[in-house]
Amino acid sequence: MSERDPLGWIAVIAAMTLTVYITRAGGFWLIGRFTIGPRLRKMLDALPGAIIAATIAPLMIHGGISAIAAVAAALLAVVTIRNDFAAVVAGVGVAALVRAAGF
Repeated sequence: MSERDPLGWIAVIAAMTLTVYITRAGGFWLIGRFTIGPRLRKMLDALPGAIIAATIAPLMIHGGISAIAAVAAALLAVVTIRNDFAAVVAGVGVAALVRAAGF
């Protein structure tokens, strides 16, 4: 695939889109086959926090000062403002400022 073959890139993007759709739809289909009891409900309720922690932990360890400052700013924004978009903006903004400062 190269820039002379745009159909190849379209095929790759279409395959990736289809794969994402199938995995998401398959997950909804699969969970619809189970009775959600109290134990499964607790696990599903804890899952988003576990995903966020698994995403942020390596970033905090390997990201340096800019990553730590960005996560702290996002955490402060979400706690004070209670707006996810504002937390993302704060985190990206602080990361950009810290990196522009040379850290």
